[in-house]
Amino acid sequence: MHQAAVGFHCPDCANRGAQKVYRGPAALRTRPLVTQALIGVNLAVFLLDLVTRGMAPWTTGGQLLAVRGWGGGIQADGLLLGSFVPEEPWRLVAGGFLHGGLLHVGLNMWSLFVVGSVLEPALGRLRFSALYGASLLAGSLGVVLASPTSPTVGASGAIFGLMGALLLVARERNIDLVRSGLLPIVGFNLAITFLSPGLSVGGHLGGLAGGLAFGAVLVHGRRVVARQAPAATAAVVAVLGVACGLGAYLLMAAEYGPT
Repeated sequence: MHQAAVGFHCPDCANRGAQKVYRGPAALRTRPLVTQALIGVNLAVFLLDLVTRGMAPWTTGGQLLAVRGWGGGIQADGLLLGSFVPEEPWRLVAGGFLHGGLLHVGLNMWSLFVVGSVLEPALGRLRFSALYGASLLAGSLGVVLASPTSPTVGASGAIFGLMGALLLVARERNIDLVRSGLLPIVGFNLAITFLSPGLSVGGHLGGLAGGLAFGAVLVHGRRVVARQAPAATAAVVAVLGVACGLGAYLLMAAEYGPT
């Protein structure tokens, strides 16, 4: 027996207690590193946008947007606008890393941190990364379907996708969606989407719908493939995300491409 702060512990209990205290490098596996990296990238792009705002745009689409009052630099060159997608398809991705102001980027990054800190450890980094990218492209598809003529920026579509997937993951683990607050949070954000002017309804709904679909693949796919093979379900989600991006491009090419 070993003397403890209160009474005595047997050697096995003392050893187990010591093992719980020691964390070591393995503790890094539970840190939401992908979430933190995405927040860092978004903030870096936001700062770069502030620096380059007013500078000469780099693309033809950026020049036209600058004339219309969107400034220059990466804001004009990266925001999502349907008519520019056929010649500048990178806007389907770049628009998801740009933000309209400090409040916009602040709220989105806070939401990403809250959702990502829970979802990334549950899915693993590979699945989470695939989910984020696919949700971003699903949000872009929603934008070009609902409002292709409105310039759009923001990570909201990808974040709504994470929310949709989180609902399915929580349900799979028998977490009460109402009592946990997950369903009310998603409902509140949807209400804001429809009630607040200037928000991208198509981007939010597209991201949410995509997140629910991708989340279903991640949740139910593990019953088909080995749980030790995250690359399988991650690859399926990635392919579906690329399909969303390709669909958005083809729609805009048909609408605004050369005749």
